[in-house]
Formats: sequence, C-alpha cells, structure tokens
Amino acid sequence: MDHDLPPSRQTPSLPLPDAFPARCAGGRRVPVLLPYPFPGPFDYAVPAHLDPRPGDIVLVPLNRREEIGVVWDAPPDDAVPAHKLKPIVGIIDSVPMTASLRRFIDWMAAYTLSPPGEVLAMALRVLSTRETQVLTYRRTQPPPEGARLTPPRRRVLEVLDRHEPLASPDLVAKAGVSTSVLRGMADAGLLVAEHAAAGSPFPCPDPDRAGPALSRQQEAAAAILRGAVARRDFSVTLLDGVTGSGKTEVYLEAVAECLHTGRQALVMLPEIALSSQWIERFQRRFGVAPAVWHSDLGSRVRRITRKAVAEGTAPVVVGARSALFLPFPDLGLIVVDEEHEAAFKQQDGVIYHARDMAIVRARLSPCPAVLVSATPSLETVANVEAGRYAHLRLDSRHGGASMPTVRLVDLRETPPERGKFLAPPLIAAVRETLARGEQAMLFLNRRGYAPLTLCRACGHRMQCPNCSAWLVEHRIRHQLLCHHCGHTIPIPPECPACHVRDSLTPIGPGIERITEEAADLFPEARRLIMASDTITGPHAAAAAAHAIENRDVDLIIGTQLVAKGWHFPHLTFVGVVDADLGLAGGELRASERTVQLLHQVAGRAGRAEAPGLVMLQTFIPEHPVMQALLQGDLDAFMASEADSRRDGEWPPYGRLAALIVSADTAIQADTLARDLGRVAPHGDGITALGPAPAPMSLLRGRHRRRLLLKVRRDVAVQPVLRQWLASVPVPRGCRIEVDVDPISFL
Repeated sequence: MDHDLPPSRQTPSLPLPDAFPARCAGGRRVPVLLPYPFPGPFDYAVPAHLDPRPGDIVLVPLNRREEIGVVWDAPPDDAVPAHKLKPIVGIIDSVPMTASLRRFIDWMAAYTLSPPGEVLAMALRVLSTRETQVLTYRRTQPPPEGARLTPPRRRVLEVLDRHEPLASPDLVAKAGVSTSVLRGMADAGLLVAEHAAAGSPFPCPDPDRAGPALSRQQEAAAAILRGAVARRDFSVTLLDGVTGSGKTEVYLEAVAECLHTGRQALVMLPEIALSSQWIERFQRRFGVAPAVWHSDLGSRVRRITRKAVAEGTAPVVVGARSALFLPFPDLGLIVVDEEHEAAFKQQDGVIYHARDMAIVRARLSPCPAVLVSATPSLETVANVEAGRYAHLRLDSRHGGASMPTVRLVDLRETPPERGKFLAPPLIAAVRETLARGEQAMLFLNRRGYAPLTLCRACGHRMQCPNCSAWLVEHRIRHQLLCHHCGHTIPIPPECPACHVRDSLTPIGPGIERITEEAADLFPEARRLIMASDTITGPHAAAAAAHAIENRDVDLIIGTQLVAKGWHFPHLTFVGVVDADLGLAGGELRASERTVQLLHQVAGRAGRAEAPGLVMLQTFIPEHPVMQALLQGDLDAFMASEADSRRDGEWPPYGRLAALIVSADTAIQADTLARDLGRVAPHGDGITALGPAPAPMSLLRGRHRRRLLLKVRRDVAVQPVLRQWLASVPVPRGCRIEVDVDPISFL
C-alpha cells in the first residue's frame, strides 16, 4: 500500500449556489466539504457575525435545502466570483473535526479514488444539526409568590425535595407526571430547566487495576508495546501467537499504558458479535466497560458516543471498521484484532480495507498500531520481512494448555452414509466427547439448509432473478433466500418449470442440515446453532457464550462466526464437515484464507486443561493446506505461498486494482467494458487484464464486468487509474467501481 499519495484540491464544476446578500460581497470565503460525491469542496461566503475555522461543522445552503458540511483546509478558489457565493447559515454547536481526521479523509479519498465527500459522509453519518440533549430540573429559589400548585405540581416539588436536580425522564417517572407538567412549572417560574448532555459519561478505565498474571513471554511482549505507546510516535507491530496464547491480555497492557499517557485507544474487531467476550475481558482488566461502536447501535447512542469520543471522555473504544472515522482528539493507540480477517474490507460505497486505513490513521495521529492474529495475512508477513513492521511472537498457549491434535478424515476411504454428511470417525469422536461430559463443535461455513434446490423431474435449479446465484434453502424459515441481494420466496410446492409436485430436493449441506443430522445422531445432546442467522448481534452472542460457558450446551454447530476470538474452556472437540469448501473457485487467496479459517476454528478446541482434538473431513488430504494443518506448520505453508506469489509478482509482491463495470443491461456493460479495454494502460511493469464477465455477472439486478490492473510493486497505481478512467466517458445507467488492493474477485 502506497502511504505517500498527496491529496489534491479539485475545483467542482457543478452548478454553484445563487447570489447572496450584498453584505457578504467581497468579504471572506471558506471552502466547505459536503458529504456528497462532489469532486471537492465548495466555496461559501462568511457573514460578518461568523468566524468559521477549518474543522468547524457548518450548515450551508445547497440548491433549495440546507446541508451539514465541514470547513476544509484547501485554499479558497478565487476564480469563482464573490457574487455567486451563498453565505454559511451557521456554525453547529459540535466539536470541530480534528486536523488529523481531515488529513485522513483526504488521504483515503486519494488512495481509493473516491470523492472526498463520500469519505466525509462516513465520518458525519451520525451527526445531526443539534446534539441530543435532555433537560434537568431544580426548584426555583426563592419560589415565586402566587404560583398555582396543583396535585401533580406538588408531587414534582416533593420529589425534588429529596432528589435535586433530576433529569426529565427520572423526574417524570418518580412524580408520575407528564413532561407537559414540567414545562408548565418552568414557564410559571416554579422550576429551573437546564440542558445536560444525554447519557452518562463513559467511566474511566483503571489502568492500575491488577490484571491476570502474564507469562515471561507475554510480559516481554507487553513491555515492548508499552514502550511503543509511551514514545507517542508512529510504529506498526505484529503481535503473532498461537490460538489461546493470551494475545488479548498482552495488548490490553498497551491500552493501559495509553490510559496512563492520557490519550485514547481504539480496538477494532472484524465481527462485532465477538465484542461480548472481549468486553468481559476488558471489564476484568480495567473494572469498567469501554465505549462500543457498531452499526447496530441506535442513533441516540451513536450520537452520545460520538460526542464523548470528540470530547475525550470515551478513553477506550472497541468497534467495527466504521470506528476509524470517529473524531478522536488525541488517539494514542490503534489495535486491529484478527487483522487477517476479510470482514475488515468494505466492498460497497467507498471500497477500503480497514486494517490498512488503521495504519494510515495511526501514522497521521501519530500513534502506534498493533496488528494481532494467530494467522497473519501474507501482506502483513511481507511487511515484517521487509522491516516495515516490528514482530512479537507468543509460541505457546497460556496457562499450560497444549495445542490440539489434528486428524484428517479421508472421505474417499470413510465416507458418510448415503444422503448424510458426517463420516463415521467424526461421529464416534463426538460421541466419545459427549460421554466424557465435554463439549463438541461441528463447523461448516455455509448458512441455511442446502446451497442448491433442484427439480428431480426436469433438472431445473432454483436461481435468484436478480443475481447469478442459486437460492439457498432456509428450512427453519420455510424460504428460499439469495444471500447476495436478499430476494426470498416461499419454498414452492411444485417445480416452477415442469410443475411436478414435490419434486424439489435440496442438494448439499448447510448448517441447518447438519443440525438436523446431529439431532438424529445425538438426540440427548443440547444443541446450539451459532451463525449470523441466529446470532444477530452482541446481545445474542453474549447469551450464547454464557450458555456455553455455563455448560448449558453440549454440541455447538456453527459457521465462521465460531472460528475466531471465542474462549470455551470445556470445548475439546472440533469437527470440520467440509474442509475443502474454501479451496474452490481458483481465487488468489483461496489457500491462504482456508488455512487461516481452519486453523482458527481448530484453535477453539482444548484451550484449558483437557486436551483438544480436531478432525477435518476432506476429499484431498494431500493438499498443502491439509498437510500444513495436520503438521501444525503454518510458517512453512506461508513461506511456500509467498514464493509462488513472488514469482508472478502477485500481491503482496505486486499490486492490483480492479475496475468493476456495472450497468442496467448486459449490452451496456459489455460496451463500456470493451471501451475501457481498448484504452487500457500498458508499459514497463503495467499490465491490464480483461474485460471479462465477473463471476457474479448479475448482482442485485445489475450486469457486471471486470478489468484488472496489475502493476509492479514500485509503480504508483492511482495515477495510472486516473488517466485510464479519464479517457472513457461513462454513459447514463452505467457505473465504474474502483477497488484498489482487491481481496475478492466476485
């Protein structure tokens, strides 16, 4: 990733606002960036009574409405006549956007080739024209003479005699009155109403609270991270360690040092469902919970949290990738946990990788960044080898636990019964585990009941009308569902092609089908499904985790949601139903992702005193991924993977950028893709591939084609892309998305 792209001001060529009153003519002007896909900021006139500064959140006119924007750093465009400018309406009473966050937005826009306003929108998403506030009430002293005291008013005063002041919701509840009574008493002079910020401030974590005892290796790693935080400078460190080695406890010591310095810390998780156990660990270490940031929060909580972050009263935030855009005034540490996870890549709108952008945000703050993983991405490993990142490694599990034994179940030699999916060795292992009173897990990274529904009479396949994908049966909901666009239909009683009744049959297993099979095989076992269909948020995840920890569950059946971050001390067996699943499709990172996922899910077994056992069902036990897992030698596998990519100058030893053409019709998509292909750049270290239909050639009703730009590592890809895109006009109804450093090729 090129970290040195210079962000540049672009003068918008869009229709400018109409003339403004003469009192602004010839006066001061400022650029204001709006959260829309304009190529740059607009200039606005500054009325005499206002003094906006860079970073101020302002309200400005745009066409016939008023919009929120941010006063930007670019110099005003004096080429626009003053009489064509409209004045700023007002400055919003909100904490200004910091200079480092503004630089981050500019940098990210330049790197991803996105309009800066679209990046800004992610930072302003929860901001409204007024901060959420509540009123507190206290008695007027001295009380006014002659004021009418009704029974409800007397009850209010009696409550305030005992508790003063009180927030409006509490006073309403305790006195049994409506808010109109309180407003009437304030109007009559009986009460004094004052504004107070909604919600309680986040309690400050105690960095001196005793944490768990660290091993000698953990303490050495923690000391290095504490030193990096204390230096208050930019650095990147990979904290690498086997599953269960106590990496979280190590980087929490860096968080403690950050609190000692008075700065804020951000911890990023790929799946917010992982936050439940993480927050419990944090509370045990620091005595209080951190601020939490993710898309499931209500708008009021998001506004309160954003305000607390901006004011520095949220010392630690744990969040998803969108937490990068919070207005930290003094960021002292960024931790990216499970840094290898593809969930950190945003694929819609502004396409970016949150791990990479976290490093940029740390550099601009400046502060250290810590990347954490038991299975680091090859990109991170390459940066360690090049000396760009420091490397800390934890070689053994914490507390004396041993790594689980891994066995391969060759499905060619010991296949399941016809129509079933669990092989005899795996079934026997589950039974033995349950008989010992221990917990077992079955893993299949596929939601629903079956990935394909087929007509036995005519061969018709149930397909999504909006996507080039099969409809997935979800038997619990009695629906066929597209996992790409959300299209659903009830399971039909007959084939829509040949109209034969009861001819539709499920093909292949999903997690629901494995649960059905497990219910027949292990009827006495208490089962729990852990998938995104059943674990819909942090609260559901916490409830599931507590049920497992309390041994209210015997058999866990899950998708990739169970593969990372969880610590279940009584879980000793993991069975992977289809270990070959991620190897299909021929993607560049297929082997790397598969070995990471399977190693992570295997790491759930045997994390306490009892030893763990992992069984991988596979048709290709000789595959390098299976052999690496069997032998526990991920380093050798990653070295071999690196050699194969280095030879072809594929990432991370070369660079890629994808152009995804989409259009309302296939003809439009083909035409635009061909036009791009004809003027594709070529040269020393530059190769363009395509166009070709995308593997998902139809997605959400739009036809898609892909082109790929492959450049040598020392070639800056953004200037090449800009020149390429500028050479082809985009017709109405067509779009071109740019994905710099793609990790998916669908």
